[in-house]
Amino acid sequence: MNREDILQDTVRDISIDKDTTLSDLIQKFKYSGGFTAPKLWQAHTILKKIFNKDVTRFLSFPADIVSTGLRGIINELLKKKLVDVIITTAGTLDHDIARSVANYYCGIFEYDDRELASLHISRLGNVMVPEENYGPAIEKFVQPILDEMYRDVKNPAPADIIKTVGKHLGDESSILYNAALNDVPIFVPGITDGSFGAQLWSYYERKRDFIINILEDEHRISDIIFNAKKSGALMIGGGISKHHTIWWNQFRDGLDYAVYLTTAQEFDGSLSGAKLEEAISWNKVKADAEFVNIIGEATVLLPLLLGPFL
Repeated sequence: MNREDILQDTVRDISIDKDTTLSDLIQKFKYSGGFTAPKLWQAHTILKKIFNKDVTRFLSFPADIVSTGLRGIINELLKKKLVDVIITTAGTLDHDIARSVANYYCGIFEYDDRELASLHISRLGNVMVPEENYGPAIEKFVQPILDEMYRDVKNPAPADIIKTVGKHLGDESSILYNAALNDVPIFVPGITDGSFGAQLWSYYERKRDFIINILEDEHRISDIIFNAKKSGALMIGGGISKHHTIWWNQFRDGLDYAVYLTTAQEFDGSLSGAKLEEAISWNKVKADAEFVNIIGEATVLLPLLLGPFL
């Protein structure tokens, strides 16, 4: 390392007032020195490139954030046409449908879970989900749609089922609806998980020739990957949604741009904790890619990060 190269940018105090915009604040983060703030500035500069129309733009996230107000942020990305592909988990379908036809409620982490169970309330962190607003509500909504689809096709792709459900929701606050409206495919590699997956299983028990063509989804992802001039991903959290995103991008020698936001740490060897540097060794992120890992909680950091683009 060269001493002169390291000692170039001095730490600058942040000055804000009531007129400071999110864009202004993120620019100030660049020279704030510590600790996560400069990474938010770096992520902002990378997202500017990801949100370019010449880049195939992936958004991956786990289901839990759909139970929160971040659902609205994801919808804004869809409405602004800043996303080309969504890869997520099955619970996203559950929470998006449930919140379109019923309500979730604010609570606290410290409620007694035994008491909640006796009251027929499920706890997702500090989000309260009344029993009747989840499984029964999803079943009531989804089963007639599957009946309708079954009359026309016996082996639908998961993405087609999801798009059809989104159209039926007709709810502007719904991720599934806005994705269908803007022709953004939603891929759920773990489609049989959760309440939505249970509806598919239940329907299969009654109609044994109802076979979900999961490999059709993979074929469609492959077409997207092989036709991409450049690819970029905003990945919120880890698990299967993150892995499916980077897995498929290895077939085009890796992502060109990536922003990864997580609360996990890397020392247990988990995919959720794995930094994007590790993905370089698998050719899932290009060696010369522009990327950043941000350790932090999405419900706080994502609105701050995406606000200037919305």
